[in-house]
Amino acid sequence: MVYQFSNSGTNMATTIASVHLLFLVIMTSGLPFHKATGIETEKVALLKLKQGLLDPSHRLSSWVGDDCCKWRGVVCSNRTGHVIKLNLRSLEDDGIDGKFGGEISHSLLDLKYLNYLDLSMNNFEGTKIPKFIGSLERLRYLNLSAANFSGRLPPQLGNLSRLIYLDLKEYFDLNAYSDESSQNDLQWISGLYSLRHLNLEGANLSRASAYWLQAVSMLPSLSELHLSSCGLSLLPPSLPSSNLTSLSVLVLSNNGFNSTIPQWLFQLRNLVHLDLRFDELGGSILDAFPNTTSLEKLKKMGSLCKLKTVILSENDLNGEITELIDVLSGCNNSSLEHLNLGFNKLGGVLPNSIGNLYNLQSLLLWENSFVGSIPISVGNLSNLKELYLSNNQMSGTIPETLGQLNELVSVDVSENSWEGVLTESHLSNLKNLKDLAISNNPLLPNQTLVINISSEWIPPFKLKYLELRSCQVGPKFPAWLRNQNELNTLILRDTRISGTIPDWFWKLDLELHQLDLGSNQLSGRIPNSLKFSSQSLVYLNRNNFSGSLPLLSSNVSSLNLRINSFSGPIPWDIGERMPMLMELDLSQNFLTGTLPVSIGNLYGLMTLYVSNNYLSGEIPELWELWDGVPNLLVHVDLSNNNLSGELPTSVGSLRLLTFLFLSNNHLSGEFPSALQNCTILRILDLGGNRFSGNIPAWIGQTMPSLWILRLRTNLFNGSIPSQLCSLSSLHILDLAQNNLSGSIPSCLGNLSAMASEIEIFRFESTLMVLTKGREDSYRNILYLVNSIDLSNNALSGGVPEGLTNLSFLGTLNLSINHLTGKIPDKIGSLQRLETLDLSRNQLSGPIPAGMASLTFLNHLNLSHNNLSGRIPTGNQLQALDDPSIYRDNPALCGRPITAKCPGDDETPNRPGGDDQDEDEDGAEVEMKWFYMSMGTGFVVGFWGVCGTLLIKESWRHAYFRLVYDIKEWLLLVIQLTLARLQRKLNL
Repeated sequence: MVYQFSNSGTNMATTIASVHLLFLVIMTSGLPFHKATGIETEKVALLKLKQGLLDPSHRLSSWVGDDCCKWRGVVCSNRTGHVIKLNLRSLEDDGIDGKFGGEISHSLLDLKYLNYLDLSMNNFEGTKIPKFIGSLERLRYLNLSAANFSGRLPPQLGNLSRLIYLDLKEYFDLNAYSDESSQNDLQWISGLYSLRHLNLEGANLSRASAYWLQAVSMLPSLSELHLSSCGLSLLPPSLPSSNLTSLSVLVLSNNGFNSTIPQWLFQLRNLVHLDLRFDELGGSILDAFPNTTSLEKLKKMGSLCKLKTVILSENDLNGEITELIDVLSGCNNSSLEHLNLGFNKLGGVLPNSIGNLYNLQSLLLWENSFVGSIPISVGNLSNLKELYLSNNQMSGTIPETLGQLNELVSVDVSENSWEGVLTESHLSNLKNLKDLAISNNPLLPNQTLVINISSEWIPPFKLKYLELRSCQVGPKFPAWLRNQNELNTLILRDTRISGTIPDWFWKLDLELHQLDLGSNQLSGRIPNSLKFSSQSLVYLNRNNFSGSLPLLSSNVSSLNLRINSFSGPIPWDIGERMPMLMELDLSQNFLTGTLPVSIGNLYGLMTLYVSNNYLSGEIPELWELWDGVPNLLVHVDLSNNNLSGELPTSVGSLRLLTFLFLSNNHLSGEFPSALQNCTILRILDLGGNRFSGNIPAWIGQTMPSLWILRLRTNLFNGSIPSQLCSLSSLHILDLAQNNLSGSIPSCLGNLSAMASEIEIFRFESTLMVLTKGREDSYRNILYLVNSIDLSNNALSGGVPEGLTNLSFLGTLNLSINHLTGKIPDKIGSLQRLETLDLSRNQLSGPIPAGMASLTFLNHLNLSHNNLSGRIPTGNQLQALDDPSIYRDNPALCGRPITAKCPGDDETPNRPGGDDQDEDEDGAEVEMKWFYMSMGTGFVVGFWGVCGTLLIKESWRHAYFRLVYDIKEWLLLVIQLTLARLQRKLNL
C-alpha cells in the first residue's frame, strides 16, 4: 500500500510536471491558447465598429485578415497581444471625404485593454458622444476634438479615473452650439483625479461659470488647462484651493470675463504659458500685484521667472508696463520667449530693461498707445524673431541697434511718428528678415522719416513682404530692391517716388499677391507682363501713369487705377481677360468710348467705379442673371461721364446693390422701375441727368434702408410723395432743381435719422452737397451730414411746422419756390442748423425771435420775400450782419439793414440818462485820449532820437559814419555781383 501510494504520488507529480511543460511549450510556441480567445473577441469587436462607421474614402480597407494588430490605426501590446490603442483620427491628407461618420458601436466595450482612443477630426454629423465611452475604464488618452458631435458632454466620462489626457476641443456641431441642450456643467470632472491635460476649448460651459475654477482645482495632477471660448463669464479673484501647483499651461482666452487680472494667476509657481487674450480684461497689469513688493516676492519665488509665454492681447488693459518688464528682466535667467500685449490701451515709454529679456523671441506690442522711441537696448535681444510695434504713438528715430538682430524675421513699426534717416546700417545684419513694414501715420502734415539707402547696396536678406508708407523713399524708385526676387507683397505708398518704374523691376519675375504703388508721382506705361498669385491686389492709384489701360493677370481680384492719366477705351475683353475681378476702380482718368459688355461677365465683381471720365453711349445690359444667380455688385459709380439713354432693366438684378451713383450724365426716361428690386439700397444718386416723370411712391416701401436720396437737377414733376416720410434712415434728401409742385409733405418731420444722434453705420463715399450757399464735396464725414434741399422747384403752401422736429438737421434749403405763410415759430428748435435758405418765396409775417437761438447757424438767406417787422438780434444773428440776407423784404426793419423801425429815432427820458448819449460821450473821451497819447508818443520818439543827435556831436558823427559805411558796403556787394554775373555770361 505504501508502494502504491508512493507510486500514485509519483504519477501525480509527473502529471503536474507534464501540464506545466505543456503550458510552457504553448506559451513559447505562440500557439493560440488562452490569448486566442481574447484577440478573436477584439477582432470581432473591431469589425463591428467598422460596420457601423461610414468610410467614404475606404480608410479601413486594411481591416481584413486574421491579425487585427496589423490593421490601420490599431496597436496591440507586444507583451499580451491585446488591442491597447485605436487611432482613427482624420488627417489633412485624408481630405474631406476621408472623415469617418456614422455610428460608434458598443463593441468598443469588448476592447477591455484599450487605453488610447482618438476619434478626432471626423464628422459624426451631430450625433451624441456615446455614454458607454465612460465604461472604458483603462483609458488613459481620449481625444474626440472637432469630431462634429452634439449635445452635452456625458457625465459618464467622469468614471475614467485613469485618464491622463482628455481633449474635447470643439467636439460639437457648430449649428447646435447655442442650443440650450449643448450647455455643460463640470461636476463630472472631479472623478478624473489622474488627469494632467484637459482641453475643453469651445465647449459651452456657461452653466459652470460660477464654479469652474473650483472644479478644476480638484485635479491635483493637472498641468495643462485649455478653456478658450467656453462662455465663462466669471474670473474669480482668488483660488479656492492650492491644488493647481502643477499647472504649467493655462489658456482662458475669448471668454469675456470683464474684470481685472486676478492676483492668483501670477502665483502659480510652475506656470510657463499664460493666454488671456480677448477676455475683456481691464485696468492695469499691475492690478495683479497689490504693491511693488509683491512683484519682487513673486520673482524670488520664481513665479514670474519661469514664464515663457504671456498673451494678454485684445483686452482693455491700460497703464504702463515698465515695472513688469523691470521685474521680468531682473530674473537671474529670464525664461520669457513670447510677450504679446497687443490691441490694448497700454501707454508710457518702453523701458531700457526690455533689452535684458535675452531669450525673447517675439515682442508684440502693436495697437496700443506707447510713446517715445524704441530703446537702444533692443539690440541685445539676439534671439528676437518678431517685433511688432505698429499703430502706437511712438516717435523719434529708429535705432541702428535694430540691425544687430540677425535672427529677426518680421518687423512691423508702421503707423507711428518716426523721424530722422533710416539707412542700410539699420538693416545690414538682418540676414533672416522676411517681413518689413515701416510707415508713419498718414495724417501727419509732413513726412519726417527718410529712407536713404544707397542704390549700390545689396541686402543680405530676401524679403517676402515689404511695406513702406508715408515716408520719403524717393525721388527715385529704390534700386536696392533689384535683387529682391522673392517678394510677394510690395507696398510703396505715399513715398514721394517719381519718374518711371525701372525695367529691372518688370524683369524680376515676381509672383505678387499685392502691389501698392499708390499716391506717388510715378509716370509711364504699365506693362501686362507682371505675374500675380490668386486673388491678388493691385493699387496704382494717384499717380501719373498714362497710355492704354493695362490688362493684368487673370488672377487679379482688385484693380485700382483711380486718378491717373490713362486714356483710350476700356478694353472690350476685360471681362474675359481678368475674370477674377471683385473690385475695379478706373475713376478720374481720360477714358473714352463705351462701357464694354464683357464687364457683365465679371460675376464676382462687387465694386465698379468708372466715374469722372469721358465715357459715352448707353449703359448696356450688363447685369443679367447668370444661371439664376444674382449679381454680387454692391457699389456702382458711373457718375460724371457722358452716358446717355435709359437705365437698363438689368439693374434690377443687382439685389445686393447698396450704393448707386449715376449723377452728371445725360441719362433720360422715367424713374427706373427696375430699381424696385434693389431693396437694400443705401445711397441713390441720379442727380444732374434728364430723368422725367413723377418721383415714384414705391421708393418709401421698397428702399426702407435708404440713407441718401439725391435727384437734383432733373426734369421730375408732380408732387413729393408722402411715402418718402417712411424712410427712417434718410439723412440727405435732395430734390432741388426739378419741376416739382404741390405742397411740402408735413410728414417730413418724421424722418427720424435727422432728429437724433447718428446711429447708422459709418461709411465713406463722395457726394456733392449744397451747404452754406455753395456745393461742396463730402467724403469722410458724409455720414454726419443731415440735409433737406427742395430748392428751385414750384412748391407751394407753407413751410411745414413738422420740419422743426428735425433737431439734428444741418441744412434746410427751400429757396426759389412759391411758398407762402409764416416761418414756423418753432424754427429755433433746429439747434444743429448751419444753413437756412428760404429766399425767393412769398413768405410773410415776422422773423421768429427763436431764430436768434440757432447758435450753429452760419449761412442765412431770407431775401426776396414779404417778411415784416423788426429783425431779431442777439446770439448768432449778431454775426450774420450782411444786409443782403434780408434784401427785398420791404416791410423789414432794424439792423443790419438801413430801414429803421418805428420808435428808433425817439429819445426817451430815463432817470439815469440816455445810454446812447453815454456811449457817444465815452467814445469822445476815448478819442481825445487816443490823439493825446499819439502826439506824446511822436514827440518822445522823434526828439528822443533826433534831439540826441543835435545835442551830442560825437553821437551825430558816429551815426552818419554808420550810414556812410552801410552805403559803401551795399555798393561793393552790387559791383561784385555784377562782375561775377558778367564772367558767367562771358560778357
